[in-house]
Amino acid sequence: MKAARIHSFGPPSVIVIDEIPRPKPARGEVLIRVGAAGVGPWDALIREKKAAVETPLPLILGSDLSGVIEEIGTGVSGFAPGDTVYGVPNPQFIGAYTEYAIAAAEMIARRPRGMDDIEATSVPVVAVTAWQMLFDYAEAKAGQTALILGAAGNVGAYAVQLASQAGVRAIGTASSADLDFVRSLGGEAIDRSAKFEEILRPVDFVLDLVGGEVRERAKKVIKPGGILVSAVSAFPESSEQTPGIRTAFFLVEVTTARLETLTRLFESGKLKTQVGTVLPLAQAVRAHEMLAGAPHPRGKIVLKVGA
Repeated sequence: MKAARIHSFGPPSVIVIDEIPRPKPARGEVLIRVGAAGVGPWDALIREKKAAVETPLPLILGSDLSGVIEEIGTGVSGFAPGDTVYGVPNPQFIGAYTEYAIAAAEMIARRPRGMDDIEATSVPVVAVTAWQMLFDYAEAKAGQTALILGAAGNVGAYAVQLASQAGVRAIGTASSADLDFVRSLGGEAIDRSAKFEEILRPVDFVLDLVGGEVRERAKKVIKPGGILVSAVSAFPESSEQTPGIRTAFFLVEVTTARLETLTRLFESGKLKTQVGTVLPLAQAVRAHEMLAGAPHPRGKIVLKVGA
């Protein structure tokens, strides 16, 4: 089978397409015939050795995937060969850029009805990140107000939709070209160049998908007792503390239960995907060049693997 692997860490050019043996699922695992694999910033961090992975080189990149179960390992219940599923392969978020991927059964779920592999693989990591930010950390409730930094990005777009569906007033920052897009998701929009801290009334919580000085400025608009949740980077111990507000940084945990919750929302029409560029597996290098800044449309970058 074909797989996009790295034999050394470095720029996008280190990715090569190798022919390797088809794997066998172990206990608690399934073998998936991959239809599509998502491409995200974490893939680049792994490729550049900026994220810790325990698997030795060479390794197959890729976290999000969608496809059909070919084989199940011992101890797996709730799934059978022929099931169409989506999710991530493992807690290290590697192994999806291939024709046949091994996945932990506890990190996949049945693909939403009416959704194809390309749409489905744009969901797992980014949508679960948005869900956790809102409900596991901010504990969002109807009637609250949220400021979402980077609302037009892949995670931000889901955060706006999920917040709006939950009865939360979602105010998102975005580029001038993306303001209407944020509004189309059910949110209010502020140009990212504006000094939001001077024009916004205090909000219940902030979801940070930008980091840097923008994140620091956002502390000024949070109500006492509110929280700033970031999926970008940890808060340094030396950072200035703002009395009365909490901060939280986390790493996403994709689980069957969380995916099933999202599946219900997709199937009821309450969420929509945001697919951007679709490329064949053979163009994984180009996909990573886009992650590094090469021009590409808004939305998730996806590698089409299956026929």
